[in-house]
Amino acid sequence: MTAALKFRNLTLGYDRHPVIHHLEAEIAEGSLTAIVGPNGAGKSTLLKGVIGTLAPLEGGVALGGISRDDIAYLPQQSDIDRSFPISVRDLVAMGLWREIGPFGPVRAHHRDRIAAAILAVGLTGFEDRPIGALSGGQMQRVLFARLLLQEARLVLLDEPFTAIDARTMADLLDLVRRWHDEGRTVLAVLHDFETVRAHFPQTLMLARELVAHGPTATVLTAENQLRARTMAEAPDPEAGICERGAA
Repeated sequence: MTAALKFRNLTLGYDRHPVIHHLEAEIAEGSLTAIVGPNGAGKSTLLKGVIGTLAPLEGGVALGGISRDDIAYLPQQSDIDRSFPISVRDLVAMGLWREIGPFGPVRAHHRDRIAAAILAVGLTGFEDRPIGALSGGQMQRVLFARLLLQEARLVLLDEPFTAIDARTMADLLDLVRRWHDEGRTVLAVLHDFETVRAHFPQTLMLARELVAHGPTATVLTAENQLRARTMAEAPDPEAGICERGAA
C-alpha cells in the first residue's frame, strides 16, 4: 500500500532538546490513524514536524506524492487567539487561502461553499458571530468547517474532541469518517482510548519513541500501555542538548 507519510530516523525537539527519538514508521495513504501516548510523549510535536513548522534534529519526514500545501492542520484550541476580532464566516473562509490567496476576492461560488461548510457543521445562523462569543464546541465546529474548505488529502487533528459536548463530538466524528470514506489520510492526536477503539482502525503509540504501530486492537493492549508509561517516566538518555544532525 502507498505510504502518505514516511518517518525515517525522525528526531524532533525544541532548542535542540529531543522530544521524539529516531522514529521509524509509515502511514498508509487513505488510513485513519490515532496518535496516542502519555503526556509529553511527543504527539503534538510529531504533527508540527509533518507540517514543517518544526525542523528535524535528525532524519526526516517524507510526503508520499503530496506537497505541504495539501495538508490541513487543526491545532489545539488553546493555541488559537479567541480574542482576535473575526467572525465565524471570515474564519471559515480562511480555508480557501490555497485557492484565492490572502487577499483574493471571495466570489459568489466561494460564498456558496462557505455557507455549505457552515451548514455541514450545524452552525447556520452563526455566520456573523465573533469567534470570541462561541462555546468551545461551537469553536471546534467552525475550525472543522474551515478544514472542509481546504479539501486536503492529508488531515492532521490535534486533540480535536477535547472539552466539547457529546453531540458535537458525534457530529465531528461523522466528518472524520466522511474524509476517510473519500480516501483522505487522517491522523488525530487523541487521549480517549474508547474513542480510538470505536472509530480509528489504526493507532500509533508514542512515548518519546515508537511503542507500537498497527491495527488498533493490537496496539492498545495493557502491555503496550504499561510500556509507554514506563518509557515516559524513565529518565531520557537523550535529554542533553542535541546538535542538529548529530548522532
